[in-house]
Amino acid sequence: MGLRINDIVPNFTAETDKGTITFHDWIGDSWAILFSHPKDFTPVCTTEFGAVAQLADEWAKRGTKVIGVSVDGVEEHKGWKSDIATVAGTEAEFPIIADTDLAVSKAFDMLPAEAYLPDGRTPADTATVRSVYIISPDKKLQLTMTYPMSVGRNFAEVLRALDGLQRTFGQPLATPANWETGQDVIVALALDDAAAEEKFGALDKKLPYLRFAKNPG
Repeated sequence: MGLRINDIVPNFTAETDKGTITFHDWIGDSWAILFSHPKDFTPVCTTEFGAVAQLADEWAKRGTKVIGVSVDGVEEHKGWKSDIATVAGTEAEFPIIADTDLAVSKAFDMLPAEAYLPDGRTPADTATVRSVYIISPDKKLQLTMTYPMSVGRNFAEVLRALDGLQRTFGQPLATPANWETGQDVIVALALDDAAAEEKFGALDKKLPYLRFAKNPG
């Protein structure tokens, strides 16, 4: 069975270009984003990792650690980061996991159990390793996205999704379509009108089951 939302994510010890980590210890009390790609020195992923590097201040504002994963080795990661910095105009300070035995990729259900790395492999051999996982401080999976080889990931959307998750985490709230930070939020049906108004103030009732409140943050 694959990894599902609210599952505790796999713990593992792995080498990165920043040294050895144990994943749950590395997360600590932070939010975390793990994002993966099929091979170093490839065009789309170089732009993506550059986009993540450019958002370093935004991840920090949200108390969120980011970490990449690739099935290439540590030395390849170190060399590739030079290219990422050239494209992004900034250093990629986050670590990249060297998943050379596919253990992490398989634990996170990115690849079938029988997957292996053939000699002279191409990105197509690990094509499904193009996923994003947002993990809360309790080590539970909160959101996952998987992209095809041909479509670059939109990390502005990852940031927006993170904002929505952090705004609603542990609260009877949800965010509507296209929500942005600062906009009104939806009150969960677990609260009746009286309880919702006591907790969140005046409600904007569009429908009996669709009630908006001012963003409590």
